[in-house]
Amino acid sequence: MALFKKKKYIRINPKRQVSTTEKIIKPQIPDDLWEKCPKCKKIIYTKDMSENKTCTNCGYCFRLSAKERLKLIVDEGTFEEWDTDILSENPIDFPGYDQKIAAVRKKTGLHEAVVTGKGFINQHEAVIGVMDSQFIMGSMGMVVGEKITRAFERGTALALPVIIFTASGGARMQEGILSLMQMGKISAAVKRHHEAGLLYIAVLTDPTTGGVTASFAMQGDIILAEPQATIGFAGRRVIEQTIKQKLPESFQKAEHLLEKGFIDKIVAREELKKVLGFLLKVHGPVRRQVDD
Repeated sequence: MALFKKKKYIRINPKRQVSTTEKIIKPQIPDDLWEKCPKCKKIIYTKDMSENKTCTNCGYCFRLSAKERLKLIVDEGTFEEWDTDILSENPIDFPGYDQKIAAVRKKTGLHEAVVTGKGFINQHEAVIGVMDSQFIMGSMGMVVGEKITRAFERGTALALPVIIFTASGGARMQEGILSLMQMGKISAAVKRHHEAGLLYIAVLTDPTTGGVTASFAMQGDIILAEPQATIGFAGRRVIEQTIKQKLPESFQKAEHLLEKGFIDKIVAREELKKVLGFLLKVHGPVRRQVDD
């Protein structure tokens, strides 16, 4: 009954020549079908993840786009986006910068690396800014600085709390020292907002580094972070080379910063909207969404 015997292997002849008339059919595998968790190393079927985009095994938070973040946090239909007409220029004539900006705009559908506006979180009104790491690593250039500054200024004028979700690689090198100047510019707007007695909540997501960490990311009245988010100034390798020492694995992680007192609380992504709504209720002005 050798006819029905199952063979252990399928033999492939490496010397076999494929004729030009023979049609080769390649399997079509969709992109982004699987994700590998950086923390537990488990391979995850992307459709098994919820809108929160967290690992089903260990709870690790994958990066969210600005649009995905707003969908999770802001009450449906309440977000009013601001300053979509401010577009980046090439102030120091950096080679290829104009083309890079145009390409990333087309790819992400964003005007710049931050989305700002006004909306409601669990029926409490706030000014909201969300940085997007998909737009040149969420780097802070002149337009990002201007949009965040205006967000704080409008928050002050409207007597509203401000919530900024940070996700950045730092200042944008293609704009030179003009990108670094945004640190002081935003910090001044944060100070005026604070002097008006208004609440500022910073939510640090992965990664928050460089000049963003050195300025408004760490100036919140309340500083929250997502689990395992990388938060720091200089890169890990640069620090190790400078001090000639090996850093612990937990270095620059949200849990390490919480232990050292740099942040106030680590909040799981599925709990974040509820926690923000509670903080706005306790500390913010009494301005609630009116149901129709």
